[in-house]
Amino acid sequence: MSRKEIIRILLYSLTAIASIATWIYSTHLTKELEEKETLYSSLWSDAVREFENVDLDGNVSLLAYKIIDNNSIPVILMNDNTNTLLSYRNIDIDSSKISSVEEYLIEKSKEMHSKHEPIMVEYKQGIYDILYYDDSKTLKQLKVYPFIQLVVSLLIIVLLIVAIRNSTKADQNKILVGMSKETAHQLGTPISSLLAWIEILKADNQNPELTLEVEKDIKRLETITERFSRIGNKPELKYENICSVLRNSVNYLKSRTSKNINYIMEIPDQEIIALLNVSLFEWVIENICKNAIDSMQGKGTLTISLTDSQNSINIEISDTGKGILKRNFKKIFQPGFSTKKHGWGLGLSLAQRIINDYHKGKVFVKSSQINKGTTFKIFLPK
Repeated sequence: MSRKEIIRILLYSLTAIASIATWIYSTHLTKELEEKETLYSSLWSDAVREFENVDLDGNVSLLAYKIIDNNSIPVILMNDNTNTLLSYRNIDIDSSKISSVEEYLIEKSKEMHSKHEPIMVEYKQGIYDILYYDDSKTLKQLKVYPFIQLVVSLLIIVLLIVAIRNSTKADQNKILVGMSKETAHQLGTPISSLLAWIEILKADNQNPELTLEVEKDIKRLETITERFSRIGNKPELKYENICSVLRNSVNYLKSRTSKNINYIMEIPDQEIIALLNVSLFEWVIENICKNAIDSMQGKGTLTISLTDSQNSINIEISDTGKGILKRNFKKIFQPGFSTKKHGWGLGLSLAQRIINDYHKGKVFVKSSQINKGTTFKIFLPK
């Protein structure tokens, strides 16, 4: 694991720990306040018990006022035997919307009962009052706050992850573009020199067949240089017969790779039109095929198949090589990741960029088994 990955994981972990710790503490405060409000409500029942011998008919309103002397907790005091309203506090009532205040408060008491167990106050034997209560506005807001805080914290973590990934991707793109253009620049001089030598060989009529093959390879180098120079610029896409493009790419490789590689091409004979940049698309095919040939160490079977569906064109490239570990399915597309001793780890990264960003498709490892082979899949939308 790289240093950047460790720092990123630590940053995510610390943010998550801080968010969870704050949420737990807020929940604890909410619980504490809820217990205090319940305790405060229960004190009213103790106050009532001290007035057991008071004449209820004459003093119940005064008693209710004394024991419900608060400005935050909604309460309703009712007689249990007669189910009549004695007093209430901190309940907003819009008289224009209700026909009877008492009926409204009775319904409200039922709602309170569903949230909190009411407090029973026995005045005399068999004579009870019931104290219904609800959470104060402050407590209700505080109960919601931890969840809002948790959602906000999760959003911050997600935004942080996206920002770091975008920043990393932007840096990787700059490196890719810079290396590609520098490679194209460095290849320019020797290619020009080789072209001059080809003209000399032609003039001297030195081994025309060999000269022709060398000229083909130099032309190929020119194409490769052009590909590198285009990285970072938006390529021009044209409607092309993808079957023909695919055959040309594979045939070129076939003539320049080991005879021990058995090529199987499952490509339809009819035309299948796709929006492509031929030069860059051929690069992708060649890159994946070359990796497959390296994986097979120059001996095995390489299968290239193309299927046409209603909404997409699907290309699969399968080899009988050493395979890829499942944990590396995504890593192999990261710049700098390579299983080869002398590899740069840029080929598949560039291939993914060409397919995903330029052709709006997808390239990924469909399946792989160690010492049995790997299948890459390219998906192009129609």
